[in-house]
Amino acid sequence: MDILVTGATGYAGSYVCAALARAGHAVSGLTRNAASPAARALATAGVTPVEGDFSVPSTWRGYLDEVRAVVHLLMDTSDPYGADQRLFTELQAARGRDGQQRHLVFTTGIGSYGRTGVPVMDESTSGNPDGPLAFRFQLERELAATGLPHTVVRPGFMYGGPATTSMAGQWFAAAEAGSPVFYGDTDKRWSWVHVDDLADAYVRILDYPAAVDGETFVIADEQRLKALDVQREAVRAAGYGGEIALAAAQDGGMLAVAADQDELVTSAKARRLLGWAPRHLAITDAMDTHYRAWKAAQPAG
Repeated sequence: MDILVTGATGYAGSYVCAALARAGHAVSGLTRNAASPAARALATAGVTPVEGDFSVPSTWRGYLDEVRAVVHLLMDTSDPYGADQRLFTELQAARGRDGQQRHLVFTTGIGSYGRTGVPVMDESTSGNPDGPLAFRFQLERELAATGLPHTVVRPGFMYGGPATTSMAGQWFAAAEAGSPVFYGDTDKRWSWVHVDDLADAYVRILDYPAAVDGETFVIADEQRLKALDVQREAVRAAGYGGEIALAAAQDGGMLAVAADQDELVTSAKARRLLGWAPRHLAITDAMDTHYRAWKAAQPAG
């Protein structure tokens, strides 16, 4: 299948692109600069870098005519709600031009739930409409209303590999700087997923997309770890032996506020319908390995 991936040079995007290419798909990865090192790395993985700016649909509109599926793996922080709405509009317009359906795999995340009070959440759990990322659930509803073929993926907290734009990567960096801080409730627990295992879920979805049209999948492991305990392991792996400072969630910015509660989920549906199961059981099983992978990905000097 011919697939276009947005956010292709990002953390999750690069892994998903490579996994789809290994599975035999013809993958194009959208990037602002097709000559960048990250884009060249895509090419070595069998992915075709295509240049465009997601915030400017005219720069990537033409690529939609060449594909039968789109994997959306970025959030345009300048206009996260409007940018995704424009993606839906462009896919509808492409269908109008040639009558062809394009399956959209739309990525949100378990942070979209907000504070629900539900001990372990799944795909049927209603998100808190007052949560900082509640607009992503609204986008899911708007996507369903378009009638476009689609599947929604809600990943857990990601880890593994270079860990860029991940909580684990932030903890490693703060430990090296000698200033690790934990924001918010010290008892909160999160569900995690290794980036390789997440990529496997996308491959399974796009092997038979019609079979999962309209479905939503939570993708995470089944561990129930306290976030503070995970951070302690992360800073230890990075060589930090001091205490972790504690601060209010608000001090850590919007994303820290959005994640300031238990975010525990079950992926029983993905196991049942996709045959998916995580190969990496818990982030704390090999924290030294995860730190070394993150460290190796840092710029020299």
